[in-house]
Parts: sequence; C-alpha cells; structure tokens
Amino acid sequence: MSQITEQLISVTDEAKGIVRDALANEPGGESLSLWIEVRGVEAGKFAYDLYFQSSADAGDDDALVVDGDLTIVVPSSSVDRLRGARLEFSQEGGGGLVMINPNNPTPEEIAPGVPAEVLAQGLDGELATKLADVLEREVNPSIAAHGGRADLVALDADAGVAYLALSGGCQGCAGSRATLSQGIEVILLEQVPEVTQIVDVTDHASGDNPYYAQ
Repeated sequence: MSQITEQLISVTDEAKGIVRDALANEPGGESLSLWIEVRGVEAGKFAYDLYFQSSADAGDDDALVVDGDLTIVVPSSSVDRLRGARLEFSQEGGGGLVMINPNNPTPEEIAPGVPAEVLAQGLDGELATKLADVLEREVNPSIAAHGGRADLVALDADAGVAYLALSGGCQGCAGSRATLSQGIEVILLEQVPEVTQIVDVTDHASGDNPYYAQ
C-alpha cells in the first residue's frame, strides 16, 4: 500500500465531523479507515461507495491518504478517477456527504461498446432532446420506485438507434431485460417514432445484483 503525500483527495472539516461521528458508532471504529471507491457510472457521472474497513486490508497498489486525524484508503482502480476530488457535506436532499469531483467518465465508460463515430455525434440534437424528455417524463418516474434510472448516453440519429444505460436498481437486476424490452423500449418507440432500435449498453456485471458473469 502506498501512502500519498500529495492531496489526492480532501475532506472538509464538516464532512470529517460526520465521518468521526459515524466511526464512533462502529465496533472497533478506532482501527478503521474511510474507504472511498468509484463503483461505476450512473447518469453519466461517477458513482461512489464510502465504507469503513481496516487500512491493513489495502493492497500494494491502493493509496493511503492521511488528512489530519482521518485516514482514507482509495483502491488503485479509483486513484486517477478521484485525483483532486473533495468530500463535503451538503444540505440538499435532507443533508449528506457528497463528492465534488473534477474528473468525469470517458465516453467509453459512459457508453461501453458504442462505436466511436456514434459517440462523436453527441447528444445536442433535437432527436436526442426529445428522447431525454420522454425518459424524464414517462420512464424514470415509473422505475424510480425500484431505485432505477435510464439515461440516453449515445444516439445514431441517421440509423435511428438509441443507446441507453440503466443505473441504480436496474443495473445488474435480473429483470432489467424485461424492463427494457417490455417497458422502456415500448414507450420510446411509440413516442419517438424516429427511433427504431434501443440498445442497452449498461455494465450489468458491476451492478448490485449482477446477472452477467464477470
């Protein structure tokens, strides 16, 4: 395990207080560190896991960050994704810890397997806007009850192919195929006839209940 002397990631004083209070309620909290990990991509942004675990469990390539009296472990796969990030407290949504990260997923991370020429088309056109609006109005409110979300991540407007990524409760869920084909796809094809095919590019293997083998 390597100790990072540079400011890989920082924690505001208010956030540190919340972490300390949580550690105080953990059995053996005095021997635990805060682990911060990028678990994947949701809605085009990095999603994070924060948990307590002994720093002794870290591997040789994981990063150890000492910020005052707080020890943070960043798994090696998340180091570059979290460089320069800040953990702070936000009052929004009832209050909680949020990650302010200057790093963003690459197009390939957001839409794995989508041809580069399709990614290059972007999502600024009228058709993309129409699809995103239908997802927000018709699709996401219904699957939000199961903690899920669907986002348009790429569009081949000429071919009429829309690429979606599912996240939250729909990522890795064994029922996500049915949700897509019997629900999301039906709604989109009915309301946006310019689109003739929906492609799921979700990395289901990294979901909470993966049904694709690693």
